[in-house]
Amino acid sequence: MDPVADALIRIKNGYLVGKVSVEVKYSKFILKLMEVLGKEGYVGKLAKKDRLIIVELRYESRKPAVTDIKRVSKPSLRVYKGVKDLPRVLNGLGIAVISTPKGLMTDKQARKQRLGGEVLALIW
Repeated sequence: MDPVADALIRIKNGYLVGKVSVEVKYSKFILKLMEVLGKEGYVGKLAKKDRLIIVELRYESRKPAVTDIKRVSKPSLRVYKGVKDLPRVLNGLGIAVISTPKGLMTDKQARKQRLGGEVLALIW
């Protein structure tokens, strides 16, 4: 039902079992989400194959780059926050992915540009 949650959970489960890469369904939105995670260093290279995105998972001395992923805004319950109310994940050690009018970005980038929006997920 929720392709964003499906993609995030596939990444989380891939890290939990120690996979090298995972496949998620392709959409422009999910590709942008994976690019944000890649810029922040949580996933490696991305490759598009047919209707799939192959996401390479990153490990640092056999420890996964992602400890946990929490989906905040769901199709049944949307969560919108203003710039002053954007969440801080583990005092800046993690990121919150925010969907703003200027596209997907992290909470730090949204604060810098003074934008609020829908809080999609918390990642640390």
